[in-house]
Amino acid sequence: MLVILNIFSSVYDQLIGFLGIRPLINMYQSGDYSSLKTLQGIQHAIGPVIPFLLIIEIIRAAFIKTLRFAHYKLQFFSYVFNSFIGRFISIAAVAFCIGYFEKYSIINTKFTWYWLIYGYIVWEFSHFIYHFLAHKVRILWCLHSTHHVPETMNLSVSYAHFFLEGPYADVIRTSICILLGVNPALLFFIMFIDGTWGAFIHVGENILKDARLGFLNKIILTPSHHRVHHARNPLYMDTNYCNLLNIWDKIFGTLVDERKDIPVEYGITRKMNPLNFWDAYFGEIAVLARDVIKAPGLKNKLLYIVMPPGWSHTGEHKTARVVREAYLKGQTDNSESEGNLITDPA
Repeated sequence: MLVILNIFSSVYDQLIGFLGIRPLINMYQSGDYSSLKTLQGIQHAIGPVIPFLLIIEIIRAAFIKTLRFAHYKLQFFSYVFNSFIGRFISIAAVAFCIGYFEKYSIINTKFTWYWLIYGYIVWEFSHFIYHFLAHKVRILWCLHSTHHVPETMNLSVSYAHFFLEGPYADVIRTSICILLGVNPALLFFIMFIDGTWGAFIHVGENILKDARLGFLNKIILTPSHHRVHHARNPLYMDTNYCNLLNIWDKIFGTLVDERKDIPVEYGITRKMNPLNFWDAYFGEIAVLARDVIKAPGLKNKLLYIVMPPGWSHTGEHKTARVVREAYLKGQTDNSESEGNLITDPA
């Protein structure tokens, strides 16, 4: 009986932790609601929004008979697997970067509204750098690809990550922000905003069919933009790296809007079984290891590790850039051919 009680207690703790309602429960039990007047209290109140939206999304999918466990299987196992490992590594990585790099920061900022604007622009830049490298460096893609494996979009996709991706992302983003003078307290606030929005932009079609959000599609990165980012369509591959502000995607030319005539095809280009947790989680690492072993010479072995996914020592590259350029060239050739057929008197 004691064992059964311990199991139920553990499940309860995991559920409460996932929903993010423990601080609210403690507040209700104590009867002291004064913390809601503080920034931390507001964060605790907003924290459960995404998990509850996910539950609503699942219930609605079940109600309209589109719910499939396969759509959530990888995300569920990733969350459970990562909750025991990645969380503690990420916390340690952030603490280390702040402690080590803060003394080298080029300026000192404070927690004010104008420094918030500066901090968010810097944060978005650091996020762009991390995200760009995750798509352009093969070994880092191995860490990031798990997030792109799901072939449907829903809020649970925000939980599908390889356990080392969080620490890698936090080291890059925290280091850049601290070096550029973002105040640690301000940085944590920005992380909270960005994390909440970053989860929301994975909202599924059964909740938000047209995810462009009207005029906001021209100002920020919307769920529509992020659906494009998760696409394996040649036109959409490796685009929309930012999270909320689209400034850096505009500057570096990686901003692409969703087109109504090109439906998003989710997933990665490698042939795989997206329902197999081990293939989804470790598959890219296994494929990279195979390529490194087969590659001739030390130089080629190292290049497979640092070059973009799809790079080949034979020169027959199938990187996202090559695939996209070939697609665009094909579209141009088709347009010219159709034009010739219309104007050719013969």
